[in-house]
Amino acid sequence: MKLNELTYTEGSRSNRKRIGRGQGSGTGKTSGKGHKGQNARSGGGVAIGFEGGQTPFFKRMPKRGFTNYTRKEYAIVNVEDLNKFEDGVTVDYEALKAVGLVKKHLDGVKVLGCGKLEKKLTVKAEKFSKTAQSAIEAAGGKVEVL
Repeated sequence: MKLNELTYTEGSRSNRKRIGRGQGSGTGKTSGKGHKGQNARSGGGVAIGFEGGQTPFFKRMPKRGFTNYTRKEYAIVNVEDLNKFEDGVTVDYEALKAVGLVKKHLDGVKVLGCGKLEKKLTVKAEKFSKTAQSAIEAAGGKVEVL
């Protein structure tokens, strides 16, 4: 096969519909818009969500709660996950990402105290739970809040 022999699959391409080009075209005279009415006019049609004057669905639904725009979201790591690291290593965001414990930085990393830590590590993160902090210090490590 050569480049000049390539063709489109039959039926994958079709010509655009040329409206208002005579009765023989099938879309002449009213150009497929029917007779009169809002949708036949230029610029005609109704807004998205318009229900003919009836109260729209989105307005009938009850409002609940609010969105806290100052909310911070942390990437979460448990203390037991830190056992993947070698003894005496400094653990920060880059190290956690390299191992695959954290995918996105978000507003920072928070270490939670689920599980048991058997290694002596220096852990750098934005937040620590009290149980995580005590577990790291009990294993002989250090906690650094960024």
